[in-house]
Amino acid sequence: MNISDVAAGTGLPAKTIRYYEDIGLISPARRDNGYRDFSDTDMHNLAFLGRARSLGFSIEECRALLALYADRDRSSAEVRAIAQEHLQRIEAKIAGLVAMRDTLAGLITACHGDARPDCPILADLAAEPVGGATTDPD
Repeated sequence: MNISDVAAGTGLPAKTIRYYEDIGLISPARRDNGYRDFSDTDMHNLAFLGRARSLGFSIEECRALLALYADRDRSSAEVRAIAQEHLQRIEAKIAGLVAMRDTLAGLITACHGDARPDCPILADLAAEPVGGATTDPD
């Protein structure tokens, strides 16, 4: 298969497929004319990578997961550990986003949004206390 067939079959852009080849995640065969010749296995691995990336796994985690997928003697504990570490990072990001949301919501509530020049949002961004109070972002 050529790269456009594989791109259509996996939903990955050709540029991404070339990048995955450049960094060694896949190694399609080459025809005599130098064009890539993707196998069904290559296409399956690319779909695997696309799904892993859509779940937010890093390139290096994808590399490890792909290697574990190919290793029939693997331990599922290794796969689980990679996924658990990734989940912990996602949960930390979510907690950070919730804290940001709460801080911003509080600032919006504190801002009168009228013709007055004083603004708790701008004061917080400039780290200036408004009326003697400071907003703690955490």
